[in-house]
Amino acid sequence: MTSAATKEEPVKNTTTTNTLTNNPATDDAASDSTAVSIDAANDASANDAAMTNEMVSEEAWHSLSPEATLEALHATANGLSNEESKRRLGIFGENALEAAVPTPKWKVFLLQFKSPLIAVLIVCGIVTMALDHHVDAIAIFVVLLLNAIIGFYQEIKANQAVRALASLSTPTSRVVRDGRVTSLSTPSIVPGDVVLLESGDRVPADLRLIEANNLRIDESMLTGESEDASKNTKASDRDAPLGDRKSIAFSGTMVTGGRGRGVVVGTGSNTELGEINDLVIGTHASTPLEQIMSRTERGIAIAVIIVALFVFIGGTIINGNPTDAFLSSVALAVAAMPEALPIVLTVAMSLAVSRMARRNAIVRTLPAVETLGSATVIGSDKTGTLTQNRMTVETCSIGGAQPHECRSQEDIESQPWKDGVARLLRAGALTNEAHRHVEASGEVRYGGDAVDVAMARAADDMGAVSQADRDLSIAFETPYEPELRYSMTIRRNDDGSYTQYVKGAPDTVAAMCAAMAVEGDGTGEAGDGSTATEPIDLTRIDEVYEAMGGKGLRVIGVAMRELGPDARPQDYREPESMIFLGLEGMLDPPREGVREAIAQCAQAGIEVKMITGDHPLTAQAIGERLGLRHTDNAITGGEMLEMSDEVLKARLKETSIAARVSPQDKLRIVEALQDEGHTVAVTGDGVNDAPALKAASVGIAMGESGTDVAREASDVVLTDDNFVTITQAVREGRVTFKAIRGSAFFLLSTAVAAMIAVGINVIAEMPLLFTPLQMLWINFVTNGVQDIALAFEPGQGDELSRPPRKASEGLLSMAMWARTAVCGLWMAICILVMFRVMLDGGYEETTARTMTLTLLVLFNFFMSMSARSENISIFRLNPLRNPFLLVAAVLALVVHATVMYIPAAAAVLGVGPLSAMEWLICWALALSVLVFSEGDKLIRALMAKFGYTGARSGLRAAGHKARRGVLRLLNNS
Repeated sequence: MTSAATKEEPVKNTTTTNTLTNNPATDDAASDSTAVSIDAANDASANDAAMTNEMVSEEAWHSLSPEATLEALHATANGLSNEESKRRLGIFGENALEAAVPTPKWKVFLLQFKSPLIAVLIVCGIVTMALDHHVDAIAIFVVLLLNAIIGFYQEIKANQAVRALASLSTPTSRVVRDGRVTSLSTPSIVPGDVVLLESGDRVPADLRLIEANNLRIDESMLTGESEDASKNTKASDRDAPLGDRKSIAFSGTMVTGGRGRGVVVGTGSNTELGEINDLVIGTHASTPLEQIMSRTERGIAIAVIIVALFVFIGGTIINGNPTDAFLSSVALAVAAMPEALPIVLTVAMSLAVSRMARRNAIVRTLPAVETLGSATVIGSDKTGTLTQNRMTVETCSIGGAQPHECRSQEDIESQPWKDGVARLLRAGALTNEAHRHVEASGEVRYGGDAVDVAMARAADDMGAVSQADRDLSIAFETPYEPELRYSMTIRRNDDGSYTQYVKGAPDTVAAMCAAMAVEGDGTGEAGDGSTATEPIDLTRIDEVYEAMGGKGLRVIGVAMRELGPDARPQDYREPESMIFLGLEGMLDPPREGVREAIAQCAQAGIEVKMITGDHPLTAQAIGERLGLRHTDNAITGGEMLEMSDEVLKARLKETSIAARVSPQDKLRIVEALQDEGHTVAVTGDGVNDAPALKAASVGIAMGESGTDVAREASDVVLTDDNFVTITQAVREGRVTFKAIRGSAFFLLSTAVAAMIAVGINVIAEMPLLFTPLQMLWINFVTNGVQDIALAFEPGQGDELSRPPRKASEGLLSMAMWARTAVCGLWMAICILVMFRVMLDGGYEETTARTMTLTLLVLFNFFMSMSARSENISIFRLNPLRNPFLLVAAVLALVVHATVMYIPAAAAVLGVGPLSAMEWLICWALALSVLVFSEGDKLIRALMAKFGYTGARSGLRAAGHKARRGVLRLLNNS
């Protein structure tokens, strides 16, 4: 790939506080020409592809010195030549992550036909076509095609929405080529290239740093740490964890401060980011709904085939007419097959997808809608998901006094110690490298190190620092360095005097001080606004420091000293005799509403676990503020290395927090929870969350601040990055599953009735009960309208006050299976008895079939109304809350009645008109099914409330009351 250079400039030797030392390549470059040193390095590997391949075999670049790294890469600190870089690009390929191969659209469409139910229906359609029932066959194939189109459209639309969210990484990087700094497209970077870094850059590849000047990098996307990582060039232990590899700048991370120079040691899939991406591509987990539907569809298909074979064989043996027996078997298969169930699933989940999209949640895979509703555990990343990913000053301690909350101006406005806090915040803001930019709208934006930004923002929010303060000239400063553990600034005041400010590690800053501020009004004895002080008490300061640190706060000490007008700033390079103003405690605060959302999850029977790469104390502090259940027994990634899977499962039952964990640890936690039977939802925004997002039952990524890798690994993307949205998504999932369950109950109860009735009818040697066309009429015209309308059933308002359904439950609970069997049996008995009575009474077969068919249509009407709720009586449900079902049910009756009275249509369907008395008989018998469906609800509700004995007493009392009412009615008449 040809590099697209946009700017070239000579390589400059920058002065750094932590430079590459004793580097032969650098010394050569200084004494000889740049071209000679580059050619010498390139000659070492110019014709040796095998040696180049070995460059990336080293797995511990952080443990090598800069010199050894450059030697292993056959590179110099002054970069590669263009010819060598082209050769390496041909060997290693572009610096890009491997992407999961997208499923072709034609395959997505064909996958819509993979259900066993669909396979049986296709066979039924082919057989129906072979029997010259072309209208029936066309109806079957039209339904199948409609289902496929809906599912295909939704999947394609969801994937397009997520791709529209994806944000591109920095497209260019500054690289040293042929001794000059060149802006190159990031994919053209190769191992051995030397990359320059500065604040605001995204690291384009894994780099072994060879120069670092106050370099700080935000690695939260990989490690989960909310605090920026300070980088240097020193080699670290070979087994150092990811967060402790200070000499490595990882691909995809963001430079927040300072400058640096690093040699590329890994590109594309050979980076830490690439390893995680490979885990994502190789991981897949089917959702609970997919598993349930697969089991249900296989079970129904097998049952229908067995019963149909039984009817065919039995009919052939008993009646000696295989043709009639075969037609009865086809009629039974068509009648019993809930062919509309896939459509119901698609419609119900598509409706939920639309509702969730309005609530800022994009669903990428339809089954994820319901999976959220059945989740028992939500494993959430901390940084950026539960928290704001923004350090904030939470508490302040003046001198050695106990800390006070300082989250807002209201916290300190009326307090006697407000002047002391103001001085503390002002001093912290005046030795500070945060970038402050005022937008045209007046909004202030900050950039730089997270700690500096937090201190600067706190001072601004409290009004502790003015623009005039910020404009004071800096006479001398010492930037923060990890070795120093402090930063120092000397500013010239308007009156010509100087003030020295220091901030840093509390013990380091306290050791520089001779006095400390006194809590109170903060005013000295002279009343001139000077700081009241007392002799330094290191023990008191240390106790407060430990107490604040024990709450997971990042604690910074602040001190100052007035130098006077005659002071020479350069004489005060080493701070001493300072006044210790106090401590500022910082924390990445929780997002607004998250605590309430977690409480709602607990009420809904869902446990929230924080899974983070941050420090255990910090995680525990956030966990306590969020209201997590078990925060005092956090498990760490280091501990997990020594644990067996069984021990890990036991520990996960005792804690709600896992800290200092790697992407592999997160993946192991998810799998351990799933092994325990949990339906696990995982939320996250970083690359380190991606493997767990992919392996979880449902992965939820942040769309606004999340990484591309995390979004592509997820099933649901939250466009507002709000954890609170998840609780609403859970509710939608439960509403969706209830609608699907209601539709399934409605379809299966009718199927059971048809299977029993047709089967017994054949064995009893009665005339054909229903023709295949009549069964298609029932399934496609009456059932096919009402079952889809059931998908529109709204929630009942108690979705988040009930526990999730048990993982062992299928599409229907045991209670609903029992209700299905009882109602189906009763409907079958009524149909068979009516058919026999009509035939024995001398009615024609057409009239008898019309009566039984109409009775089945009316049964469907009442069963659709009863199916709206699993436990709430039909008499307590407002029919207007689901107007689609009301209209569909009435419309089905009207269509059926209309066909009966149109001679041409009636002749095709094989039916005829009914008298008023016949209609009344059908209505009365159909209404009787509610005794069984609604009676079952009543019995189970009484048993749940009073137990078995109480329920029996309650039913007896209800029976007595009903009997007295009937007697009273008869007496009055």
